Amino acid sequence: MMEERIGVYLRDRGMRIATAESCTGGLVAKRITDIAGASDYFEMGFITYSNKAKEEFLAVPLNVLTSKGAVSHDVARMMAEGVRKATDANIGLAITGIAGPGGGTPEKPVGTVFIGVAGENKAIVRKFLFTGTRNDIREETCREAFRLVLTFLEGKLP
Repeated sequence: MMEERIGVYLRDRGMRIATAESCTGGLVAKRITDIAGASDYFEMGFITYSNKAKEEFLAVPLNVLTSKGAVSHDVARMMAEGVRKATDANIGLAITGIAGPGGGTPEKPVGTVFIGVAGENKAIVRKFLFTGTRNDIREETCREAFRLVLTFLEGKLP
């Protein structure tokens, strides 16, 4: 499992990860902490479902939330950077999206998800458009989040 590979990588390097989740509602943190010994590398997780939570706990500026929308590239990056800084973790992982079944728009349909990963000197964000049920979208989001973290940690980014 990818989350186990992430754990080994982080543990071997004395690194820690923290998460900020919106549409996945803590599913990523659950998957990480399902692994025995995750306390060696998992700092904490925030479920920042509201704009207020994103602003207060992750330092995402309100003007960015209102101008770009909570489901956006900029907000995902700021969430990842914010959770990393707020927790003093080496890696911040953030997810924001629309899992459905409602809430989509023509510009941002149900299944639109942004995943951000931040380290000390760089951050990356990827946009995805998943299909299926609310649960399908959340599960696929978790898989892609772990894949992106591994790619980030292993330095295999384009």
